[in-house]
Amino acid sequence: MLKPPPLRNDCFALPAGVDWAPVDQALANLRDRMVPVVDQEEVTLSAGVGRVLAQDVTASRSSPPYANTAVDGYGFAGAIAHESGVVTLPLVSGRAAAGEPFAETVPYGSALRILTGAILPKGVDTVVLQEDVTTDGQQIAFHGPLKQGANTRKAGEDIVAETTVLTKGRRLTAADMALLASVGVDKVCVYKTLRVGVLSTGDELCEPQDSPRKGQIYDANRPMLLALIAQFGFVPVDLGIAQDDRDQLKAALDQASEQCDVILTSGGASAGDEDHMSAILRDTGSMALWRIAVKPGRPLALGVWKGVPVFGLPGNPVAAMTCTLIFARPAMAVLAGADWHQPQGYLVPADFNKNKKSGRREFLRARIGAKGVQVFKSEGSGRVSGLSWATGFVELSDEAQAITQGDLVRYIPFTSFD
Repeated sequence: MLKPPPLRNDCFALPAGVDWAPVDQALANLRDRMVPVVDQEEVTLSAGVGRVLAQDVTASRSSPPYANTAVDGYGFAGAIAHESGVVTLPLVSGRAAAGEPFAETVPYGSALRILTGAILPKGVDTVVLQEDVTTDGQQIAFHGPLKQGANTRKAGEDIVAETTVLTKGRRLTAADMALLASVGVDKVCVYKTLRVGVLSTGDELCEPQDSPRKGQIYDANRPMLLALIAQFGFVPVDLGIAQDDRDQLKAALDQASEQCDVILTSGGASAGDEDHMSAILRDTGSMALWRIAVKPGRPLALGVWKGVPVFGLPGNPVAAMTCTLIFARPAMAVLAGADWHQPQGYLVPADFNKNKKSGRREFLRARIGAKGVQVFKSEGSGRVSGLSWATGFVELSDEAQAITQGDLVRYIPFTSFD
């Protein structure tokens, strides 16, 4: 007689004898294996925002390049105003302004009209604010003491010429454009933008504009993943839907390998009879099926097709999005030449109660409410509406936990993955 195992009624229970990788171990393995897969090119600053630096950038000159004044006022040798009391100084003719330096030396004991951003002329190391000065056009008077060097900026106090200002692997921001321009950099060497192909698999899938046959469902994964790829700053490549036919899958992968730097597939990533993606990758000898102790998710198929990395994601949309954000996102950052991407989380009071079992990391769909962070009413990974409802994850550690309202939990906004 057949003897079935004890009833556990838990599809996420870890099978006996199976080596399940903790999330942290899986992430460490990915980090160790990923290297940039895209070429380099030189672009102007106007085309650099959002691109990943392929080389360190050094300053062509210091910022500021010269000592200058931070305010409108009057400049002089500061040693004369180090004591308290009224200081009266004669004015020399002329002035210093930004772009109009004063060419002569200001005699000790005299002052010069000077405007914000102007280079400090010889004889000037201190500036008094014009609001603190009385003048008749021939001399000025103000109250001391005034600290020597007041209201001035030193040459190179922000950046010194020939120092590294930005390092390889950084994704350039608008603020970086200002930094680079300020030190005379007009071109940067960057990695070409990562092209990410998205392929859905399964006979049960059809396009939203099609009339589904009995047993078919609309493909939710591909629109979601393509949108995520664009949010990450990569180039999304729509590879369509492939049926559960190995020849068709191979043809789709062949086409993708010519268009893409990395491929994301959804469905067929486990080890069942209809998990053709895993089987095809296994035939190449590059297949690695990682059974990860994570909910939702678990199977993540990794392989290489004609030199192109392939991430085989679960077919369930909730699991596909979770695995993309937690595992594929940081890996793709490195493939694109950027630094490993670590999403920022925050400790927030829980507005829910939950008893969590040990053995796996859990990512609950969540959003911030008036009393703290809320979680979606159902943890079922088939509930696609929960993805739209949520603004992030609550991350629960591998250990058992009893969470009650008010306990601090880690909340990771979806925007932290961008």
